[in-house]
Amino acid sequence: MWQRIQTVFLVITIVSLLVSLIQPIWQAQAGETTLVLTPFYLLENTTYSYLPYSLTAILAIAAITIAIFEIKRFDNRPLQIKLGALNSLILAGFMVSAVLFTNSLMKQHQGATGKVWLILAGAAVISNWLAIRFIRRDERIVRESDRLR
Repeated sequence: MWQRIQTVFLVITIVSLLVSLIQPIWQAQAGETTLVLTPFYLLENTTYSYLPYSLTAILAIAAITIAIFEIKRFDNRPLQIKLGALNSLILAGFMVSAVLFTNSLMKQHQGATGKVWLILAGAAVISNWLAIRFIRRDERIVRESDRLR
């Protein structure tokens, strides 16, 4: 299982999503008001707002769970491909929700986005895409070898 490159890419997806759950998405300092947007909540001075901001964390946790199932199903490549496609959709929703929340807050307050968070989320999307690509390649090789027999 670990000797396959797609497993490594899926582990990179999981680790980058776990770290992105810890990193703030966006921060701003407007006078005495401090705003911090994380995947779980928006912190305004000492007030936490969980809804709708926790949608980003829910999508990230769903993507982590699907990636773990995808690793465990190494014996069923067609199912892995389907799980990878589903995970791509969830990762797209993860990124879109974070961008929408960030843009709505940037309209109200001036601040810079968290560059580390964007790199981690982008790494998760790219490594998931590469994992799907290598799973498809393995499936193609197996089908071609079955035809030669």
